[in-house]
Amino acid sequence: MKKQIAVVEDEAELASLIEYNLARGGFQTKVFNGRTDTIRELEAYEPDLVVLDVMLPGKDGFELCRLIRQSDKLAQIPVLFLTARSDEVDRVLGLEIGGDDYITKPFSPRELVARIKAHLRRLGPSEAQASQNLVLGPFTLDRAARRVYQNEKEIELTSTEFKLFEFFLAHPGHAWSRDALLREVWGEQHFVTPRTVDVHIRRLREQIEAVPDDPKFLVTVRGFGYRFEVQVS
Repeated sequence: MKKQIAVVEDEAELASLIEYNLARGGFQTKVFNGRTDTIRELEAYEPDLVVLDVMLPGKDGFELCRLIRQSDKLAQIPVLFLTARSDEVDRVLGLEIGGDDYITKPFSPRELVARIKAHLRRLGPSEAQASQNLVLGPFTLDRAARRVYQNEKEIELTSTEFKLFEFFLAHPGHAWSRDALLREVWGEQHFVTPRTVDVHIRRLREQIEAVPDDPKFLVTVRGFGYRFEVQVS
C-alpha cells in the first residue's frame, strides 16, 4: 500500500509541483491549502507524513505543528517544514515544537522525496524488533504500539524523539557523540546538523527529567556528546 503524504501548502503552483514529484516517488498525496480546519482534515486523511508550509493564510505552520502534536491521531507522524524562512531561529523553533525536518525554499524536489523516504524508513522496525519491548529502570518502550511509559505515565514523543529514545534505551551507559547519533538515528542520508541533536535531546529531557536543566537520565558528556544512565537495582 502506498504511503499517504499530506501537503499543507497554499501556493497552488508549488503544491502541484510537490504533488507531481511525490506521485513519481510512489506516494499517494493530498494537498491542503491551510485555509480551513486543517487539523480535522488531516485527522480524517490519516497521513503517514505531513509536509507543512510555515506561511499559511490561516494558522501558521508552527501553530499547526503544535496542534498536530496534541492530536491523538497525528501526534507521532513525521512533520517536515517547507518554507522560505531560513533563519536559524526559525529552524530551531520548528524542531523545538515537534518538527522532524526543515527544508528551505527554493528546494530540490528530488531532495524532498529523498528526505520523506528517509523519515518513513525509520518508522518501520523489523518484525523481530516489533515483537520486543525495551524495559530499563522506570522506562518501558513498546515497539509494536510505538508507545513509551515512565513508570505508569505515558510519554508523548514525536517519531524522531521515539527513535532517538529507543536508541538510548538499547545502549545504556554508552557515550555517543553528536555525529554518531546522527549516523545511528537519522541514518547515512541525514540532512540535519549536530544542532538538531541538541534540540531533540532538550525535548526528550523536558519529557523524562524531573529537572531538565539537571538531568539524571540523559546526561551530557562534556566536550563529546550524550549518555543515557539508569541505575538498575
